[in-house]
Amino acid sequence: MGRKSKYSLEEKLRAVQYCLEGKGTIHHYSKMSGIVKSTIQYWIRNYQTSGVDGLIDVPGHVEYTAEIKTAAVKDYLAGSGSYHDICKKHKIRSTFQLRHWVLKYNGHKELKASGTGGATIMTEGRTTTFDERVEIVEYCIAHGMNYAEAAKKYLVSYQQVNLWVKKYESNGTQGLIDKRGKRKTEIEMSELEKLRAENKLLKAEKKRAEIEIEFLKKVEEIEGRRY
Repeated sequence: MGRKSKYSLEEKLRAVQYCLEGKGTIHHYSKMSGIVKSTIQYWIRNYQTSGVDGLIDVPGHVEYTAEIKTAAVKDYLAGSGSYHDICKKHKIRSTFQLRHWVLKYNGHKELKASGTGGATIMTEGRTTTFDERVEIVEYCIAHGMNYAEAAKKYLVSYQQVNLWVKKYESNGTQGLIDKRGKRKTEIEMSELEKLRAENKLLKAEKKRAEIEIEFLKKVEEIEGRRY
């Protein structure tokens, strides 16, 4: 069973209406009532999301589907809004829950639907070869640096993809060589192998640049028709 709130529905509604109707700020009502600001913000977000129902205490834990968790985490990582914004958009009752999901995602752990039998939506990080890392970075370059899509396609974690792209941007293909555990097969690769990998990635970058140039030409053409 969930912990019952020490505030009644009437008290919550009074605080929410006071702030939303412009009678005063959250800070002012907090000082006046002794209720902490974060609690009032929580009530307001739930009210804006679900109306009065959002202020009613829910026994036990609120369960969310894997789809909602996936969408919320992706929105946050894409910079679509703050924790409060994302919670409001997806009707999540607590920013703590969203923070927890994001931490699990960034920690390469599985994120499942609430309850038993939830489907896995994030994969664990896994060991990869040099060629795989080159292919994954190439895919990212060709698809607008969509790390989440690359992670799903190649069954690796979002953080791994992000790290490999950054290493490539900083040190070229040399940055994609795994030096941990003295992996000589990768460290001692021939210059020809490295050049082939570099050429593959440069071709992907060139193709992306060509697409961007064509897009800009189209924009200029459209803009020119307006005058």
